[in-house]
Amino acid sequence: MAKKKTLFECQACGFQSPRWMGKCTSCGEWESMVELTADQIKFLKETAASSSTATKAKATPITEVNEDNITRFASGSRELDLVLGGGIVPGSLTLIGGSPGIGKSTLLLKIAGNLTQQNKPVLYVSGEESAGQIKLRANRLGANHDKLYLLSEINLTSVIAEINNRNYDFIVIDSIQTLYSDETPSAPGSVTQVRTITFELMRIAKSLHIPIFIIGHITKDGSIAGPRVLEHMVDTVLYFEGDSNSELRLLRGFKNRFGSTNEVGIFEMNKEGLSDAKSMAGRFFNKEKLQSGSALTIIMEGSRPIIIEVQALVSEAYGHPKRSSTGFDNNRLNMLLALLEKKLDLPLGTYDVFINISGGIKITEPAADLAIIAAILSSYRDRELSSETLFLGEVSLTGEIREISGLTQRLKEMETQGFKKAVIPNKPLENTHIKCFIADEVSKVVEWM
Repeated sequence: MAKKKTLFECQACGFQSPRWMGKCTSCGEWESMVELTADQIKFLKETAASSSTATKAKATPITEVNEDNITRFASGSRELDLVLGGGIVPGSLTLIGGSPGIGKSTLLLKIAGNLTQQNKPVLYVSGEESAGQIKLRANRLGANHDKLYLLSEINLTSVIAEINNRNYDFIVIDSIQTLYSDETPSAPGSVTQVRTITFELMRIAKSLHIPIFIIGHITKDGSIAGPRVLEHMVDTVLYFEGDSNSELRLLRGFKNRFGSTNEVGIFEMNKEGLSDAKSMAGRFFNKEKLQSGSALTIIMEGSRPIIIEVQALVSEAYGHPKRSSTGFDNNRLNMLLALLEKKLDLPLGTYDVFINISGGIKITEPAADLAIIAAILSSYRDRELSSETLFLGEVSLTGEIREISGLTQRLKEMETQGFKKAVIPNKPLENTHIKCFIADEVSKVVEWM
């Protein structure tokens, strides 16, 4: 009697093994290995056999290859166009992720409505909501137009038939985890299904020259649910950041084959849906008098300077001291606390330290190190800082405060918003009306407090 062949596949990364494992050796996820059925194993073998017998492509010298002429068209949203690198590229495949309720479907439905105003036919495929539910949202967003077509379907074959039935200029898939293919014998949302469907959507986007936007659910750790290969297959990956209870939402690019990933789009949720934020002045800091434990800094989000408020709470610990940060790297916080203990002889080892970045924004650059230290010292000494002073600088392990990029642009933004003083690591290259205090090491920060 022939022994039954078994094959296990990781639901997180797609790694396959002939035996079950409690922890995937590829991605490190626990309890993610699932046994494939006989039909699934047969499908994988047939796919591998067909690819091995395919016609081999011939390599071409790069000097003989013609460059692609990338064209773009406006989405009707200034912020989205900024993140995409100037607009939507025909034939591109874009993935948008974010926590539930943060505005993924709302944004794409509004973009679809904007494009129909440009006389572009748009297909919105929903596997989670009925056409009637989408109609209600479209009424609120002002997206009702006879060029916007709704399809409530989860079968990929039916979706492809509809795409071939009409010439669409833009397609939205909401969401990738709900679609399934009849040719793949597995449940919707599984690794095999998501991989197969994404490949098919990529083929459609490239062959028909149609931009396709895919909505993806995220896991508890903030990554796209399903195989990580999904992010590698698409052209652009965008993530929503921020608190779903806040009116401000940030859309950040993590991958873009047609532009930079340094830009970030800022939106605000109102009764008309997710709209472009009109002004960032005063959105991320208190315009009135600062309380003890608060300090101001200015960060660069792509080409845009944003003034934010850093909040710190230092209190005596009862038991093991706690270190926690929201919007700031916790490992870097521990490094700054160790530096303060060594250079300023502060007994922070017996204190709880909590850091929060106002507005739900996440700091990804080290230029805010000096503001973090100023906020910690302000809370520790219960001393208020001036609401007219900003702290800028990267702090090294030796206690030096190092230069930062874009200093001139940051100071110009400060002037525009009426600030008068700045603690910085070096003199600005251009003349400015900002009164600058030079602090080249941590100990000198205390002098300006």
